[in-house]
Amino acid sequence: MEYTIKNEQLTVRISDAGAELQSIRSADGTEYLWQGDPAFWHDRAPNIFPYVARLTEGRYTVGGKEYAMKIHGFLKYRTLQVESQTETCVVFRLDSDEETRAQYPYEFTYRISYELQENVLVTTNSVTNHSETRMYFGLGGHPGFNVPLEPGLTFEDYYLEFSQEAHPYRVGFSDSCFLTGCDAFYPLEDGRRLPLHHELFDHDAVVLKHAAREVRIASDRGKRSVTVAYPDYPYVGFWHMPYKKAPYVCVEPWSSLPSRDGIVEDFALQADLIAVNAGNTYTNRWTIGIA
Repeated sequence: MEYTIKNEQLTVRISDAGAELQSIRSADGTEYLWQGDPAFWHDRAPNIFPYVARLTEGRYTVGGKEYAMKIHGFLKYRTLQVESQTETCVVFRLDSDEETRAQYPYEFTYRISYELQENVLVTTNSVTNHSETRMYFGLGGHPGFNVPLEPGLTFEDYYLEFSQEAHPYRVGFSDSCFLTGCDAFYPLEDGRRLPLHHELFDHDAVVLKHAAREVRIASDRGKRSVTVAYPDYPYVGFWHMPYKKAPYVCVEPWSSLPSRDGIVEDFALQADLIAVNAGNTYTNRWTIGIA
């Protein structure tokens, strides 16, 4: 089932399947969100919980016990309940159950809210730990945006531009997309800009650390743009399906990184996972601004 929130500037549709965004339209009807053409990528904007990206052999351990989980966790495969809704805000909820416990041994409540504030869509994640032990997890977003955003422009007319000068490092991945530990300085034009071209993603996602925490998809030849701000996330990934001339780009705020190559991670020892003590709640937010 889909739910709609809107104001004078934007109309946003969200599915209860994974609480995934389905559409972001401006008042003139322009669609900014990738619409899931299976020829390139069937998803639109999956939410990531409780693990970001891949686990070595699809496995991990916690408390001496082994579990299995798919890439980016199980949230995208679950139907969430709508906890509340107004004209401009909707809150989705998932509580731990037998299905989640088989993959992830914690008692939790996960909430994600979408709220419109003028031309900005605010996404807020919160995770409450109902277990008696410390809980470990990762969070992230994976929205795809149409590129080009205007007729007459091409993918190569666009760039990713950070809000301030930065000296980021690209996180090193193996051919199978696990951490190698070999991060490398990733120069940007004028310290801020990364021109888009399809070959950029031939080796899968470009994941950066130490970058500014706001980035804009724009073209000097056009007027429309998308700005993604992720103040609570230390990593940002850029992606489209490798080896395709795909007319979209994903901007992915990540709280943590995938497993190390060849290592089945112990969640209690993976340093970048979020850790929440029993009875506590963790909250973060990120935004999508439309122009």
